Amino acid sequence: MASTSDFKNGLVLKLEGQLWTITEFQHVKPGKGPAFVRTTLKNVLTGKVVDKTFNAGVKVETETVDKRDMTYLYKDGTDFVFMDGDTFDQIHIPAATVGDAANFLLENQEATVAQNNGTVLYVELPASVELLVQHTDPGLQGDRSTGGTKPATLETGAEIAVPLFLNTGDKIKVDTRDGRYLGRVNS
Repeated sequence: MASTSDFKNGLVLKLEGQLWTITEFQHVKPGKGPAFVRTTLKNVLTGKVVDKTFNAGVKVETETVDKRDMTYLYKDGTDFVFMDGDTFDQIHIPAATVGDAANFLLENQEATVAQNNGTVLYVELPASVELLVQHTDPGLQGDRSTGGTKPATLETGAEIAVPLFLNTGDKIKVDTRDGRYLGRVNS
């Protein structure tokens, strides 16, 4: 349990059976009436952001979320196997928990795995990753860098939109949050 005076950014609260992390908070002491704390909370699982106000001194249940850097090893059936670099423990994470991160996950890649009481909450990749273009149709004469886009299949199997000038075998940088093409990587 934590009081509103213990609030800080990153603290995880358990409200109505769900986990919320504090992204912003402000203690307010109006000239008239009791003090209160205005917070912006982000749902740990869904990412939904809400504003919530707490009266000063209210006790709120807290939870610990353990974030560890782990290495993705391989896919075992529908599970993804990650290894903790410190303890060398391996954990199996279901595909539903990994979610869209699976589209940009390569073997031996680092990822942040968040756990609460032994349950994996989510897998977070770095903001961008470098991947090879496995297949894309060849560009045509006259294609320009400011032109349109075409579909490309990456080495992970994910399909994204890339500029017309890219070819099969090019290495590109991809935003892992929304699958956007960020640029070509010169090797």
